[in-house]
Amino acid sequence: MKTKIISIINQKGGVGKTTTVINLAAGLANQGKNILVLDLDPQGNATTGLGHSNTDGSEKNIYNALNGSKNISEIIQKTQVENLDIITSNVDLSGLEVETAGDNGRAFILRDKLALFFNENRTNYSHLFIDCPPSLSLLTVMALVASNSLIVPVQTEFFALEGLTQLVKTIDRVKENLNSDLSIRGIILTMYDKRNKLTSQVEKETREYFKDKVYNTVIPRNVRLSEAPSHGIPVLIYDEACPGSKSYFNLTEEFLRQEKIMVSAA
Repeated sequence: MKTKIISIINQKGGVGKTTTVINLAAGLANQGKNILVLDLDPQGNATTGLGHSNTDGSEKNIYNALNGSKNISEIIQKTQVENLDIITSNVDLSGLEVETAGDNGRAFILRDKLALFFNENRTNYSHLFIDCPPSLSLLTVMALVASNSLIVPVQTEFFALEGLTQLVKTIDRVKENLNSDLSIRGIILTMYDKRNKLTSQVEKETREYFKDKVYNTVIPRNVRLSEAPSHGIPVLIYDEACPGSKSYFNLTEEFLRQEKIMVSAA
């Protein structure tokens, strides 16, 4: 089985990237899929949001795989969610850009390490989700080069589409030069407030521009969604009846339907 590698990306911070990684991964794991999350953000929010420490000094993290001191197979850890594993991150990762400055092939390091891992190990992961940092840095480029497709969370706010235009330009450059297979799989509208006029305006513009790439499911503003990470569990477990959980359950269903259509079209 070929694992699909999907990056969750937006160079803006605070748009719901990590929340989407954690809860879409948990939703799919809940449906019996084997999922791997890779935290590629030095802040390590996906790491703590799935119950691991990003300050414990452990060498089982992505930095030690990218610098060559560990193999990917040595750094995968279980989470409290059945069928969901994680490769953690910590602040050491922020030094990678400087440390690899002289390496012309550095954009390919993550892709090559993952390819080696999947070639040498018979894994049954259906998907690997990469949580990207909130910038268009080397780490983000590494993720773009390693991925088959992208999911872009977009906050329904005034400057959202400006940021999206910049991101699309970066994606196009990576497609041209480094990874011709890359595509946007879906765009998800987050922090949605239907009482707010601006929200519906941003939704309208996004759907007009990106058409059927935009998921029907929207993620509302929801207190429980922001509380869950401090407990180290997905909101789907923390409070499965809250509006945030319901929307991520719906997104999971929509994602799986999309997958069926992609398979039958292939």
